[in-house]
Amino acid sequence: MVEGEEKRAATVQRARSLRVSMTAPEQRLWAHLRDRRLGGYKFVRQMPIGRYVADFACRERRLIVEVDGWQHAESRGDRVRDEALRVQGYRVLRFWNDEVSREMENVLETILAALEGRLD
Repeated sequence: MVEGEEKRAATVQRARSLRVSMTAPEQRLWAHLRDRRLGGYKFVRQMPIGRYVADFACRERRLIVEVDGWQHAESRGDRVRDEALRVQGYRVLRFWNDEVSREMENVLETILAALEGRLD
């Protein structure tokens, strides 16, 4: 296997593993995003994009939604990752686990606003 193919295979395997070990907040959000439940937009979960795996992605609107825990606070790695994804044409929205758990309606409205182009 060529080195690039090995990296891709590793990323795909990591995505598969993440699909079966989603956090509780990710599971709650997925219940609202799956099956075109939010505004008719199709989302996928744990989608490999280059060397990264997006928590949720709407390919049609090039939108990534990340659900973050405390380990992501002030994360330089996340800033680098977000920029790399932006260079590939994606917009990244990040929500804290607590936001998803306590403010689901606001989270969903923000995602829908981004999908519909109502956010800057």
